[in-house]
Amino acid sequence: MMFREERLGLIRRNWIWVLVIILAVAVFAAFRLSRKTEAEYFTAKVEKGDIRQVIEATGTINPVTSVQVGSQVSGMVYKLYVDFNSKVTKGQVIAEIDPNLFQGAVLQAEADLKNAQALLAAAKANLTKDQATLNQNKLDYDRAVSLAQQGVVSQQQLDQAKATYDAISAQAGSDRAAIQQAEAQIAQRTASLRVAQTNLDYTIIRAPINGTVVNRSIDIGQTVAASLQAPTLFTIALDLTKMQVYAKTDEGDVGQIRPGHSAEFQVDAFPKEVFHGVVRQVRMNATTVQNVVTYDTIVDFDNPDLKLFPGMTAYISIPVASANDVTKIPNAALRYKPELPPDALQELYRKNSIVVSPPAQTSRNAEVRPEQPGGGPAERPIPSSSGNGGSDTAIVWKILADKSLQPVRIHVGLTDHAYTALTSGDLKPGDELVTGATTAKKDTNGPGPTGPRI
Repeated sequence: MMFREERLGLIRRNWIWVLVIILAVAVFAAFRLSRKTEAEYFTAKVEKGDIRQVIEATGTINPVTSVQVGSQVSGMVYKLYVDFNSKVTKGQVIAEIDPNLFQGAVLQAEADLKNAQALLAAAKANLTKDQATLNQNKLDYDRAVSLAQQGVVSQQQLDQAKATYDAISAQAGSDRAAIQQAEAQIAQRTASLRVAQTNLDYTIIRAPINGTVVNRSIDIGQTVAASLQAPTLFTIALDLTKMQVYAKTDEGDVGQIRPGHSAEFQVDAFPKEVFHGVVRQVRMNATTVQNVVTYDTIVDFDNPDLKLFPGMTAYISIPVASANDVTKIPNAALRYKPELPPDALQELYRKNSIVVSPPAQTSRNAEVRPEQPGGGPAERPIPSSSGNGGSDTAIVWKILADKSLQPVRIHVGLTDHAYTALTSGDLKPGDELVTGATTAKKDTNGPGPTGPRI
């Protein structure tokens, strides 16, 4: 009997615990249901100020003119007269290649020329001798003809005199041809001597311009092979006080850049200094890397203190348009769109006399930005500007005193990627625009926990 009573008491206690748990769950559910959802908005004010549309790019600093000095002959580097950063003048000897082989070629060419000249002299002497013999044989032949007419000499003697005269005439012609051949050999030997002398002269490397040696790629004792192409021995920059930045600009920006635009840039070597230059040209030669097309924008700048070196990376900014003392809309407000049902959204548009068509929501030229914390969809576009005073339309959401939202259609112009200029619309400085929102649960009997809606 006692065991039975203990068992009933245990069952009773278990049922009590079950009822307590059910009651706690009911209280918690009632507490959750008693809370209602409300949105917490992030806002930014419409401001008054200036806007500069700036194109950002990265480039490399280069001399205006740089010349790669090579060698037209092969051989061992014999002497060096300059090093890195050496100042040189046009015509100055900067290196020599071992000249021994080329000097030997010059001596051989000179000997060949003298031999050809001697052959010419011998040919002329032979012609002189044969010409004298020819004259004598001519007289003998004429005399034989006269005597044959008088019957003094026989026909055989006349024929012999004529044959001797013809042989000497042919020999004189051969002498003249030998002279022409000797003269041609002299011209050939003269050209060979000139080539050999030129190659010897090329063993002396001279600076082609006034400037600074920015690169030296050879050392004494190194062999230079110029059989296929001229190797680069030195790189000489013309004037390092006048330099350029080769900026890689995106294909979407080059249409706004014009020669004469001012430019600013910084380098890692002097992070606190800003250097100034002027756009010289946008080169039409495109560069494609991983389907990204860029063009070289050339920016001229002065470097009087020689602080900037060739090859430095420059972070350049090119202002292409500006607007002063305009009403500015924060770009985050242009991205925001409330997460409302389509019917409710259209009702708000209709209430505020706004007609929205699908193309207006997703312009082909719109600039898409990532979603801000608590903001609307990531696809919400920022209306783009042509940069030449043109404008585009957008819809922003103004928060009223009663925390309700009012859509406002506006026209915008220039943008600096943080603010966009307002060209027309029912907004004024100080108005608060919604840039993002979170949703939270609020208890009807008191404040409850809040948190962002994912």
